[in-house]
Amino acid sequence: MWDNAALLRSIANALFGFSVCAVLYGVTYYAVHLPGLFPLHSVRLVVVPHRVDTAEVLQVVRDEVRGNFFTVDIKQLRQSLEKLPWVRGVNIRREFPSRLEVQLEEHQALAHWNNSALVNRQGEVFAAQSEQVLPAFIGPDGAAAEVTQYYTQFDQQLAGVNLQVDQIVLTPRHAWQLHLSNGMVLELGREDMQQRLARFVKVYPYSLAAVQHRVKYVDLRYRNGFAVGGLAKQG
Repeated sequence: MWDNAALLRSIANALFGFSVCAVLYGVTYYAVHLPGLFPLHSVRLVVVPHRVDTAEVLQVVRDEVRGNFFTVDIKQLRQSLEKLPWVRGVNIRREFPSRLEVQLEEHQALAHWNNSALVNRQGEVFAAQSEQVLPAFIGPDGAAAEVTQYYTQFDQQLAGVNLQVDQIVLTPRHAWQLHLSNGMVLELGREDMQQRLARFVKVYPYSLAAVQHRVKYVDLRYRNGFAVGGLAKQG
């Protein structure tokens, strides 16, 4: 092997190339980690948030941004911002040479959840306060996505008779109950809920609309009909 000049030159060239790369890597690593080189001058919000407190965003940025343009821990900054109320997601990208661009995705509140939190339009529970007039969802832990899905379907069905769901309850036995905007409570049970609600929507304008304020509940769990409760004669 030692008599093979071509092979020796190839090995020498490879070693030289490796050495050059190692030196360049070391110089680059040292340069980008110098605190005075490529400093961050600003953090820009792409869109001004409606619900998220910009003062809280600024405080997180002040607490979490360390290093320069290349060494700032974007993952840590994203995780800290996602802990703020009303923040659903965060996208951060570097804008060379000295700025970070932050885009916040805010939760869109759909309903109150178990009187202690909110649920968004994707069926996700989040902790925040809202003064909006929203329906109430009551259900077991982990059921928010299912309740959201059925709420959308039920509300679309009821729109045909100008009614809305004020409260939807999913019991631990998986039975569904709707509290409507006219004060009625509908018992839908654990199966065929949409078919049962469709039956109510079909008869409501003809048999229940005129006495809606005197009806407390409608039990739709019967196969071929329904039961009305709380109906009393007017004096």
